[in-house]
Amino acid sequence: MAEAKQELDHFMQGLAKRNPGEPEFQQAVQEVVETLIPYVLDHRKYHDAHILERMTEPDRIVIFRVCWEDNEGNIRTNRAWRVQFNNSIGPYKGGMRFHPNVTLSVLKFLGFEQVLKNSLTGLPMGGGKGGANFNPKGKSDNEVMRFCHSLMIELYRHIGEDTDVPAGDIGVGAREVSYLFGQYKRLANRFVGTLTGKGLAFGGSLVRMEATGYGCVYFAQNMLHHRGDSLQGKTCVVSGSGNVAIYTVEKATELGGKVVTLSDSQGSIYDPKGIDPDKLAWVKELKEVRRGRIKEYAEQFGCEYQEGKRPWSVPCDIAFPCATQNEIEASDAAELLKNGVQVVCEGANMPTHIDGVHQFLDKKILYGPAKAANAGGVGVSGLEQSQNALRLSWSRQEVDQRLQGIMRDIHEKCVSYSPESKDGWVNYVDGANISGFVKVADAMLAYGVV
Repeated sequence: MAEAKQELDHFMQGLAKRNPGEPEFQQAVQEVVETLIPYVLDHRKYHDAHILERMTEPDRIVIFRVCWEDNEGNIRTNRAWRVQFNNSIGPYKGGMRFHPNVTLSVLKFLGFEQVLKNSLTGLPMGGGKGGANFNPKGKSDNEVMRFCHSLMIELYRHIGEDTDVPAGDIGVGAREVSYLFGQYKRLANRFVGTLTGKGLAFGGSLVRMEATGYGCVYFAQNMLHHRGDSLQGKTCVVSGSGNVAIYTVEKATELGGKVVTLSDSQGSIYDPKGIDPDKLAWVKELKEVRRGRIKEYAEQFGCEYQEGKRPWSVPCDIAFPCATQNEIEASDAAELLKNGVQVVCEGANMPTHIDGVHQFLDKKILYGPAKAANAGGVGVSGLEQSQNALRLSWSRQEVDQRLQGIMRDIHEKCVSYSPESKDGWVNYVDGANISGFVKVADAMLAYGVV
């Protein structure tokens, strides 16, 4: 233990020195290497080849300016990035995020997580991430189109179906992916699966929109089944009200759970009667068509609205954080545990602060980390790539069955790589980190020093 602690401290000091002012990236790496360093010390081939040092350094980062014209004729300038992190097991794969809080640190953390997440799916995909500090909220369709078209003028030089395959993320939904792909097709004069999350009319996959939320619930279901339990009758709290949250609610309800919360950046709603399919259809229209605020749900259905608060104070059996990174702080984790949470399954990327993660692990609840629990989205993106390459479209049932298989396989990998526990508890953090690492690390060793 002393050697591992010394090695961890030395590694993180070096990483912080090489990546100053990048707290999100440093946090993401620390959460992983806390698990991996003891494993690497026991498997010296990884240590001697400095695999961790190499794996935490992106292959390349492209940074560029995006100029566009708003509806008033003003010239606007944003910054965009593409972090191509690691392609040892396949082409770079990861979403594009449009949000004013996007920074290089955020994209590096997401890209690093994506490497391990994509490895867990079992599909031949490397890890990458990209985005821009552009805020699509409040913009017209034409403004968003002009921005996307301008961004792709540079991005198209760096992507391709065998090189780097972007997808959607926060702020990049079906509208944005359509504009991006249309411009790529025009510039490259090629119709290939270079982006995923496309519309069904031009190469998209059924279940892609639902995949991250559905996959998160499937992973929770697998954790519960492993200990002889199910979602039936469980009270669930969900944060967020975007794509991931909506389809987490849909699948959790379908499998017998009762979801009582949703949220957005302004506050959260608590509906003790549960968000049934009719109410959820109203939320879909609110968020996907009118682009309104979740406060309107409370006004429509006469339930409690908490201004500026997250839903973690609501008593529950299962928590699904589906909004953004670090939304469960140490105090939120303590509140959830005090209120009897049995399962935390992450739909967002790194939504739990590291102090909260330690609390969940100390109490030995079922804790599904993001790189395992929310891998369904990129899993179906990989299936979309396969369909594009084959010039085929699979049925909804076939894609959903494949998604369930991917999530089941990820769960089994986590269990098999988790350290043995006398009481049968599974450390899904260790299992996910080690399983994802080994596949990428073995490929890197096979290539030699590249």
